[in-house]
Amino acid sequence: MFYNAYFMKLCLLTPRFPFPENGGDVLRINNIARYLKSKNHELILISFYEKEIKIEKKYFELYDTIYMVKRNKIVSAIMSFCAVLTGKPIQCGYYFSLNFLKQLRRTIKQESPDRYISHLLRMIPYLERTNQTDKTIVEMTDALSKTYGLSSKAKGSFIKRLIYKLELHLIKRYERHVIKKFPKIALVSESDIEYLSNQCGKSNSLYLYTNGVDCLTQIPETYRVNQICFVGNMRTLQNQDAVIHFINDILPKIKNKLPQVVFKIIGAEPSETIKKFHDGTNIIVTGFVDDIRKEISECCVAVAPVRVAAGIQNKVLMAMGCGVPVVLTPLISSAIKELEDGENCFIVDNDTDFTQKCIDIISNTTIRQKLSESGYKTVKDNYSWNKKLEDYEQIFS
Repeated sequence: MFYNAYFMKLCLLTPRFPFPENGGDVLRINNIARYLKSKNHELILISFYEKEIKIEKKYFELYDTIYMVKRNKIVSAIMSFCAVLTGKPIQCGYYFSLNFLKQLRRTIKQESPDRYISHLLRMIPYLERTNQTDKTIVEMTDALSKTYGLSSKAKGSFIKRLIYKLELHLIKRYERHVIKKFPKIALVSESDIEYLSNQCGKSNSLYLYTNGVDCLTQIPETYRVNQICFVGNMRTLQNQDAVIHFINDILPKIKNKLPQVVFKIIGAEPSETIKKFHDGTNIIVTGFVDDIRKEISECCVAVAPVRVAAGIQNKVLMAMGCGVPVVLTPLISSAIKELEDGENCFIVDNDTDFTQKCIDIISNTTIRQKLSESGYKTVKDNYSWNKKLEDYEQIFS
């Protein structure tokens, strides 16, 4: 069936309320919403929340209708256990609620949406139970089984690593099920599409819509020459692993040459392990910040020593869009084809070179300026949200 590309009523299901915009997941779904809104589609949001939220007028500038369902942690724990018993991923159980299901059914009955967007795999069970499979776009974003497979190398919470290992085989099976059953699945990197195609033997349901970033209007003229930053949502195992690795294995070597260096960890929901590194002088853990681009732009260099990842890492694009040079690992650079080592960033695969490139940027203003200007231009020319989401609504046809 063909749906009017000029106007549709679209229902978005999200596992957490997408405000404030304090992580890559909510940035992506909100920017998809902004793009669809710019095309005059009507947007209905059904979302979980945990703490009481004051609904602001600006939220309704993006979503025409908002339904919020409180998530009960005790119910989540029980449903997580039930999910494992039935062979579904833990996260599908964790985010399953009869109240959420009832709200979706009311929305279907009262508003008859034309299409649905499931933000991440964990919202899929609701759309299967309401028989909306053929009308659904799955915003899978990343190949989770790829990330979970790499997580065995990660440092961080023992409990989280244990859960990741248990979840891995459940996610692999569920990804195959979703790719077979759902006709439209969006991912952010070609490497993840290739990975899932190889794993599942089917690729004609997989669509590429990479992440974008909002650049600063211009590169800041001033910055703190001794400040290094890492940016990312700090509740995730891969970001915790990257920060712990940098603090233990790279930062001490940098401080041997540059004792005044300060490492700033910018990101919401830092774990207790990460909070313990905060000393207010050498290492600063910010937690959630109101203006993340301002925090990043004050730094001399941004680091991304990520060893566990899938998809496009917004942390890299965001830093470059703020005019801050980035030192990163090949695991991340492979998903962003415009990156060129020594031209718009430094790409290194060992701690010794990682250390030296950070020192080079901090110590040499010529190197920093070149990477700053080239990186900023790369993101501005290639990674605006509108450019990356161009024709997104055509996926509904």
